[in-house]
Amino acid sequence: MGIDYGLNRTGIAVTDPLQIIVTGLDTLETKSLLQFIIAYGQKEQIDDFVVGYPFLDGEWGNSTFKTKLDEFIGDLKKIFPTKSVHLQDERFSSVRAKEIILQSGKKKQARRDRRLLDKTSAIVILQEYLGHI
Repeated sequence: MGIDYGLNRTGIAVTDPLQIIVTGLDTLETKSLLQFIIAYGQKEQIDDFVVGYPFLDGEWGNSTFKTKLDEFIGDLKKIFPTKSVHLQDERFSSVRAKEIILQSGKKKQARRDRRLLDKTSAIVILQEYLGHI
């Protein structure tokens, strides 16, 4: 499961059991993220988590974001102790997601949808981790 964590919204992507196809699953309010993942894990197999993490050489622009992201990763590890949590550099995932959405031929109104961008960013994060792109 690929996760593009955000303070307000979080994009989620998943892959098939053979890890060939990555699909955008959903974008949801971050406050309901853990409950969603728990419910999803009761219905579907989750092997590991791939969380987008902006590896920066200097200061973080938003320390609140880093704190919340680190708390979320800690919660994932506590709730799913048998699952690995992998961190994938996500610094350019939104830029790549915008390019993908633009190339998809979506109309301008659809391209402005932040939920689509978050879900597509989660796809990019998971695909990069799996080595697809």
